Amino acid sequence: MVKRKMIDEFLSSKKLAIVGVSRNGKKFGNTVINELRTKGYKVFPVNSHAKKINDEECFSNLNMLPEKVDGAVIVVPFYEAERVVRDALNAGINNIWLQQGSESKEAINFCESNGMNVIYGECILMFAEPTKSFHRFHRTINKLFGKLPK
Repeated sequence: MVKRKMIDEFLSSKKLAIVGVSRNGKKFGNTVINELRTKGYKVFPVNSHAKKINDEECFSNLNMLPEKVDGAVIVVPFYEAERVVRDALNAGINNIWLQQGSESKEAINFCESNGMNVIYGECILMFAEPTKSFHRFHRTINKLFGKLPK
């Protein structure tokens, strides 16, 4: 079960890898990396099929990052998630955010059985402050209906 304390701990990390940034720049992983960057996070794009994205160096996997990160936001298809969280553990990354649509039971179970802090079922952009109007509205609706982690 995801708790607010886990979310706050993850967001206190200021160096994050974003796994699943697309080459064309038009997928949600690109939105995440751009938004987190504007919020003051140091972010590293990860895509196994790209050397550069928008003229920025991209890393093929989590072990190739130029410096240690505090967490990884996973924005890949659910069937790739278990491989990515295994790579994260191998790279010494224990804080994982499985963005909605990237979750798989296998990936969640792997994280939990290996003592990793795993967040799933939530959108990182609803919690990374300051939130923009759409995500702030969505968070407010979830709060009204008691759907926010406590």
